[in-house]
Amino acid sequence: MTTEAFEDIAETFEFLDDWEDRYRHVIELGKAMPPLDDAFKVPATKVEGCASQVWLLPRIEGEGGGARFDFLGDSDAMIVRGLIAILHALYSGQTLEEVLRTDAAAALGRLGLDEHLSSQRSNGLRAMVARIRKLAGEAVAA
Repeated sequence: MTTEAFEDIAETFEFLDDWEDRYRHVIELGKAMPPLDDAFKVPATKVEGCASQVWLLPRIEGEGGGARFDFLGDSDAMIVRGLIAILHALYSGQTLEEVLRTDAAAALGRLGLDEHLSSQRSNGLRAMVARIRKLAGEAVAA
């Protein structure tokens, strides 16, 4: 299950043959993302397990599994900001139940990220996905 925004990114990746072009596109996605206000860059929003500094701030509208999920995010590394933008495209606007059902590994695998990211970046990406799933699960349970 993916969003239209994520499908647009996947189509762009299919069009870009060279990984360096894809890498530049990821960075451009990150540059286009609004920065997270420094007031939200606190331990409660920090994602552990990332080599770079990463913060994710959930924004959930509604209650229960049908509530809509969104988040703001930021990083001190441009490539990671781009990865956050990709995750935002994957999850933003989904219900909490949809977030929990989304196979992020399969969706991100379509982009070939694991083949080209360093092991530290891949681990960080998995940590961000785990944090998003945890936030959605906690919101459903609340």
